[in-house]
Amino acid sequence: MAVAIAAMLLPAPLEAQITSPYSRYGYGILGDNASSAQNQMGGTGYAMRSGRQINAMNPASYSACDSMTFIFDMGFDLLYYDREDAGGRDSDWGGSLQYITMQVPIKKWIGMSAGLVPYSRVGYSFGSDISNGVATHKGTGGINNLYLGIGLEPIKNLSIGANVGYLFGNIVNDVYATQSGGTAAIFEQMMEVRDYSLLFGAQYAIQWNRVDRIVLGVTYAPKKSFLGKTYITKYLQTTSTTTVPEVIAPGEVKLKNNFEQAETWGAGIAYDRGDRIHVEADFTFQPWSKAKYTQLENFTSTHLADRWKIGVGGSIIPSLRGSYLKRIAYRLGAFYNRDYMVVRDNNHVRDWGVTAGFGFPALRSKTVINLGLEYHNRQATPVALLKENYFQINLGVNFNAVWFFQSKLR
Repeated sequence: MAVAIAAMLLPAPLEAQITSPYSRYGYGILGDNASSAQNQMGGTGYAMRSGRQINAMNPASYSACDSMTFIFDMGFDLLYYDREDAGGRDSDWGGSLQYITMQVPIKKWIGMSAGLVPYSRVGYSFGSDISNGVATHKGTGGINNLYLGIGLEPIKNLSIGANVGYLFGNIVNDVYATQSGGTAAIFEQMMEVRDYSLLFGAQYAIQWNRVDRIVLGVTYAPKKSFLGKTYITKYLQTTSTTTVPEVIAPGEVKLKNNFEQAETWGAGIAYDRGDRIHVEADFTFQPWSKAKYTQLENFTSTHLADRWKIGVGGSIIPSLRGSYLKRIAYRLGAFYNRDYMVVRDNNHVRDWGVTAGFGFPALRSKTVINLGLEYHNRQATPVALLKENYFQINLGVNFNAVWFFQSKLR
């Protein structure tokens, strides 16, 4: 069943909805490859090793896959947002499919994973005043990452892995300008990304005794130019003429050597007590200030800042056996994200939040239903400009199926 669902959904892009005017800048709101269970623990995962959870944040973790188990994981979200600026307040609902991942064992010490996760998301609509008129800004789309990864444990307690991904997607930014005299113009930028991505990871486990261990995890994604193209089209309209499209110079622009993605460093440390307790702290760093983002005519000047993120979180299962309430995983986390967007004369945009959730085990199987709650606050600093509050519900379905099991006659 899970294989059939994956075959139908993996080729399709994630239509992830985000409703933030801050996604107008750069490539939008960036993703971190976290699953629903990881989001419930502050988005941590660089040092997570689990035979029952897929961890696309660090491909070295695939080697922890149970040699008899196939895992399929998919996540959804439903969010309510509340925004406030000098013009007032507004609120709305949104929701989407977040990710699809799967993992299979190759050998006892080798695991493989494939999936579709968001690299970035764009979605906004707002108005502003211009000379002798008004302007409406609207953006949609995002970049998806379809990846295939492998993780192996060549030496006891040391695991390494790598993901090779295909980045694809379109980002559309529109500006509708209407002057009081009746003249209107539409400036549209379409960015088409068709590229590859690389992610490398390593984990080292320090086993204290039979149940207690410390896991260290690191990841690295190299800096590179985006591949694809972007182009601008201008649509003019007056009261006496019909709409006539006109391409503005420079017209079509290749992304290569003009738009870059920053390298990414990730590090984490985790404490595990068997399969019952997991506590982790992560740090992410991306030097976006060194990445090229070419200014395009008729669009807002874009400057990028270095991004760093701290996340902490944990999970506890009271008992692996016993009553149902004792077998539920209880999770809690928090994060602080100094984002890469620079808005006007501000230093950066900061995003912080608290998370919580539960892992409900299905009866008579290893499948787990992950239900999480998140609160996010995002605003520019030191001048807030726009304050955003998000209340989000995450739902993840983690299918665990036993492979190659043959019953024996007694």
